[in-house]
Amino acid sequence: MHKTNNSNTETGILIGIRPLIEAIEASKDIDKIYLQKNLKGQLFKELWGYIKEYNLPYTVVPKSRLDKFTRANHQGVITHLSAVPFQNLQEIVQSAYEKGEDPFVVVLDRVSDVRNFGAIARTAEAAGVHALVIGQKNSAAINEDAMKTSAGALHHLPVCRENNLNETLQWLSSSGLQIVGSSEKASKLSYQADLTGPLALVMGSEDKGLAPERQKLCHQLVKLPMLGKVGSLNVSVATGALLYEVVRQRSL
Repeated sequence: MHKTNNSNTETGILIGIRPLIEAIEASKDIDKIYLQKNLKGQLFKELWGYIKEYNLPYTVVPKSRLDKFTRANHQGVITHLSAVPFQNLQEIVQSAYEKGEDPFVVVLDRVSDVRNFGAIARTAEAAGVHALVIGQKNSAAINEDAMKTSAGALHHLPVCRENNLNETLQWLSSSGLQIVGSSEKASKLSYQADLTGPLALVMGSEDKGLAPERQKLCHQLVKLPMLGKVGSLNVSVATGALLYEVVRQRSL
């Protein structure tokens, strides 16, 4: 196939349509695709077929936004590759059970800040979490900033990207995991809840918290005690506190 020198796989950025098609055909993990509005042409038609077939994450943006990424001829398409390969959640859960371990996963609902994501990954890996689960849309980019903030934890902690978080939570529940959501409106404090056994901890976005449809799928909602005048914690800090409450209970 024809190669282009407009892309830099070392930084995880692909510029143009053909490099993205080649990446898809090579089974590269795509983090986000930015598409210029009203793209046409046979090559784009081929790309669009791949995007729909593999349900790849994309955002339609004006040409001016793409021009800010590069001065090169981007053909209306700029792609960010994921810094880590995405893994299969079902295989991870099954493997934990086969090893005699209680599956422990963290599900991030629209956590979009890269540094929060990296910090959560760092704490989750230290707390023995088997996998981080993110949604297809509105999730933080898994790029070099995320890798740096995780202090290398993302090299060791599996990340699973799921098309539909509601269906994922339902599957985790049917697989024997207790679904516990974090919400400031919860009536139960974290240390009042039983957080032992197979567990999925669900954390909401930085600004909107846990989506109502996700809350409905939780077996219970918990919150951290807030003794000061500040009404909430940064999501990475809150996740860390909850993760180590799980660790504490599991060690009893």
